[in-house]
Amino acid sequence: MRSLLFVPGDSERKLEKGFASQADVVIVDLEDSVAPQNKAAARAVASSFIAEHRAATKAAIYVRVNDLTSGLIDDDLAALVGAQPDGIMLPKSNSGQDVQHLSAKLRVHEARFGLPDGAIRILPIITETAAGVLAASTYAGTGSRLSGLTWGAEDLSAAIGARQARDGNGHYTDVFRLARALTLLAASSAEVAAVDTVFPNFSDMAAFEAECVEAERDGFTAKMAIHPAQVPVINKAFTPSREAVERSAAIVAAFAAAGDPGVVGIDGKMYDRPHLRLAERLLARAKAAGVAV
Repeated sequence: MRSLLFVPGDSERKLEKGFASQADVVIVDLEDSVAPQNKAAARAVASSFIAEHRAATKAAIYVRVNDLTSGLIDDDLAALVGAQPDGIMLPKSNSGQDVQHLSAKLRVHEARFGLPDGAIRILPIITETAAGVLAASTYAGTGSRLSGLTWGAEDLSAAIGARQARDGNGHYTDVFRLARALTLLAASSAEVAAVDTVFPNFSDMAAFEAECVEAERDGFTAKMAIHPAQVPVINKAFTPSREAVERSAAIVAAFAAAGDPGVVGIDGKMYDRPHLRLAERLLARAKAAGVAV
């Protein structure tokens, strides 16, 4: 997955646009984009829409439920698991234990609806509370449902009392840079996808594109979007270029031809095992994005 597009769960019009986009994942949102008085209606709209339209989209379908302390998540799962989403996005996840807690809930609902055990994946947002940031290392070994890790700045800003998450030049301040870095490291430790957070100012496409390029450079393999217009920019930034694919393929081939040694030379440059691992990861991303390898 490269692009993950949020769509409010209580708007059929926006759901139609989201499902028609080129996003790799459509996140049907029952949390922040739905007013408290519309939660029940959103569950009904979202469940019906997913069930009726999932065959019309190539995107994976995730549902962002309300968090484990909200008192709403059980109703969310009861209404949506039957629509057979591919995954659940868990907001305000405070540790790997929260993923295991949600997994236990999903197991009950999967059995209720006759779905295979473990069919629904989990993508937690791990930095929306101070406790969550400090527990970023706890997601490794939480089970096969874990599909990736992502982070968020807005809820963390509210939790710690920060008036802004970015400085006057548009760069994240120290606390938020730390949250971003810990997410990337935690995803690597857990061997799952690292998903970068949203860029709220969707009208500033130049700054958005720059942030996508920087995220891919740093090791993120996907980014979330809040508007369909952001999706093509994300897909381009997170799809390996033909040049990168050819270079990585050459590295892998050189190691194979040399009998899988510790180091090889290509065109006067030396490449060691970390270069091989990086090349293999890039080729896997390219294959997933439909680029010929």
